Amino acid sequence: MKTLSVQKTALTGNYAVAYAVKMAKPHVIAAYPITPQTSIVEKLAEFVERGELNARFVNVESEFAAMSVVYGAAMVGARAFTATSSHGLLYMYEVTWWTALSRAPVVMAVVTRTIGPPWNIHVEHNDILTLRDSGWIIAMAETVQETFDLTIQAFKIAETAILPVAIGVDGFILSHSTEPVEIPQQEIVDYFLPPRKPDIPLLLRPGEPITFGNLPSDNKIHARHKVSTVYEAHEKAKKIINHIDEEYGKITGRRYGGLVEWYRAEDAKHIVVCAGAWCSDAKHAVNALRKDGMSIGLMRLRFIRPFPREEVEKLEDYDTVIIYDRDITPLGGILGIEINSLVSRPKTINIIAGIAGVDFDSHRFYETIRNAVEGRYRELEFII
Repeated sequence: MKTLSVQKTALTGNYAVAYAVKMAKPHVIAAYPITPQTSIVEKLAEFVERGELNARFVNVESEFAAMSVVYGAAMVGARAFTATSSHGLLYMYEVTWWTALSRAPVVMAVVTRTIGPPWNIHVEHNDILTLRDSGWIIAMAETVQETFDLTIQAFKIAETAILPVAIGVDGFILSHSTEPVEIPQQEIVDYFLPPRKPDIPLLLRPGEPITFGNLPSDNKIHARHKVSTVYEAHEKAKKIINHIDEEYGKITGRRYGGLVEWYRAEDAKHIVVCAGAWCSDAKHAVNALRKDGMSIGLMRLRFIRPFPREEVEKLEDYDTVIIYDRDITPLGGILGIEINSLVSRPKTINIIAGIAGVDFDSHRFYETIRNAVEGRYRELEFII
């Protein structure tokens, strides 16, 4: 398909997800509302009601039920989608493990939001990062355009790698902010993402009963080997993600770099690492610091799972590695802990910031990057 035709429009991040899902033509959508995700499934309900999307739209009684529905749908060969946030993701958490270890290619948008208490509806990354050990592929969007593109790509990644994919969309910063978006023609998406073929392993078929996840009768360690096979699938998924990003770039003109995006990093002495929407603010700060003579670049984690180990190991080449986390654990940020397992500690500084939706703009990035490079921070720094 060589012809490129697009429609330019303005969408919020949530509507970008909904329009992308519509163009992906899922068979089943499970919906349960939670702020700030709700407008995704509301818009999809409109598409189904108006006959613009031929899908089974299932209004469920809980997030646990939502994940159960799409898990079952994917296992019988359906293209399936759901969306959630924060406490909703925690409520479906049990079934997310079943979904991943069963290799069900579900796609889910996670509109990131703080976990209470206290009650808070604003952005934080602790919620989506609870999936990090479950076997899900985890992507993080930076812009509304990338939110649309990642959603389209997610269906192809899921069905090629035979793994579920979660797309992180920062609450309110992306979900409710409006930006220009280029939407390709439906025939372009159909070319890139053909209808799902029911050929996944262990597929449920009428008249061919099979048991999933039942109590093992003999050596339980062999049953748990499923976990390691999912991680092996993650290693294979790295090449799949990079290839799909390249393929998508050829038909849309937008390529993001695969697992990670390197920004002004080739000749840099110091490097910033972050994920999500605030990377745009970090890039503005990098540009400003460059004008001031600081040799700084940025590595944006587009995918947190599969963990881009090979790319992260390249951080050893920089004098200072400044890792920003919008999440928190007793030992620091989740990204900081994982990156520090591969990079020498003396050169890394883990900055915890933007917790509970506290604004952290390009000026704050500028100030904190300069402080980190000039030695004013410890290895772990909390910015309130």
